[in-house]
Amino acid sequence: MTTFNDRENAFENKYAHDEETKFKIAARANKLLGLWAAELLGKSGDDASAYALEVIKADFEEAGHEDVVRKVVADFNGEMNDDEIRTKLVELTRTAVEQIEAGT
Repeated sequence: MTTFNDRENAFENKYAHDEETKFKIAARANKLLGLWAAELLGKSGDDASAYALEVIKADFEEAGHEDVVRKVVADFNGEMNDDEIRTKLVELTRTAVEQIEAGT
């Protein structure tokens, strides 16, 4: 029975680790999106960091990234559309994966 329990614990640990990694990637991608958008909106320094944090917090409104996309699109007041923001988020998610895998 211990072999079964060991295997079960290993799967549970892997699942927990994978979920934590997904969360870190999403948070990092949202931060990068926030910093990118902040720069385009003319924010810098502490204002840019605060804006990036707002973008990260927006992701907690509902499952998925649509809440983040809506927030950033609204902040651009029609100067960017949903597809442009989604495309940038996909690009920045790849960057986030690379950064997390590299430990940076």
